[in-house]
Amino acid sequence: MSSSTGTTRKPVYLAVYDTLADWETGHATAQLARAGYEIRTVGPTREPVRSVGGLRVQPDLAIADVRPSGATLLILPGADLWDAGDDLAPFARTARAFLDAGVPVAAICGATAGLAREGLLDDRDHTSAVSFYLAATGYGGGERFVDADAVTDGGLVTAGPTEPVAFAREILRLLHVYDDEAVDAWYRLFHDSDAGAYAVLEKAGVL
Repeated sequence: MSSSTGTTRKPVYLAVYDTLADWETGHATAQLARAGYEIRTVGPTREPVRSVGGLRVQPDLAIADVRPSGATLLILPGADLWDAGDDLAPFARTARAFLDAGVPVAAICGATAGLAREGLLDDRDHTSAVSFYLAATGYGGGERFVDADAVTDGGLVTAGPTEPVAFAREILRLLHVYDDEAVDAWYRLFHDSDAGAYAVLEKAGVL
């Protein structure tokens, strides 16, 4: 069961921008929404954006209007734009503001490179697609790279593009959405197709 039952939750902010990798955050946002968190989309402006899969998304608010004090978590999905210039730099700067304020951030795929360029991975354990992808940014955190499906260090979650389920697992753990046994069972179900995990999830009220 969620450890936040009965409390007022601040929304989870999901960054959206053109070319966003729409498959990378669905497990996380779906489970958070089912657990009672409001998911609010944040774009460069409030103009519609289009994902790499062709989905048209109308942001709820612009990145300039986001404040850490109003949020539970900031989720940054990958996108081609992370490696195509500085268009998404405001999202990396916002991630810095969140982490400085003690509010968690979760970044996957290309968003990890954006955080690397912002200097946010220099002193934190992290992962990404591969180590040399981040090394190409010129960041100073190469010694903190961990070859794992997803990594949590303090309030920062990172993952590579092939690990949306592990990414969600770390978010669920970080926010204490379910107890450890339920999170482990959820991961085994959605990552390993382990039918034996159903009983644990039903008992925990997750399914």
